[in-house]
Amino acid sequence: MLIKDLNNIKSMTSGDNILLKEVLKKSNDKVDINYSIAHAVVKPGHSSLKHKMKSSEVYIITKGKGIMHIDKEQKEVKEGNIVFIPPNAVQFIENKSKEDLVFICIVEPEWKKEDEEILS
Repeated sequence: MLIKDLNNIKSMTSGDNILLKEVLKKSNDKVDINYSIAHAVVKPGHSSLKHKMKSSEVYIITKGKGIMHIDKEQKEVKEGNIVFIPPNAVQFIENKSKEDLVFICIVEPEWKKEDEEILS
């Protein structure tokens, strides 16, 4: 049985410039899964960098609200929303509120640095 405490997982700044905790990842946790799970925080007034992934992603918004940009579309997202991001889509999320925007990010297959491209 594997149980992790989010409070005991070290935060890092991701390549797309958000506060991230790698929660579950086959290469880190020796679990037989083909995806990875991260906990992400975008501070008020900030956004992730425009980027694209070779993998598909799902964001589950757990707190706050923001604007999700995928290719040429943009829509407001809020707590309780689930966002699918197709592979190779140009994307970023911005927090225009006064509270943290928090979400769970599921990447399939598992996130790898070489699968992410930061765009200018």
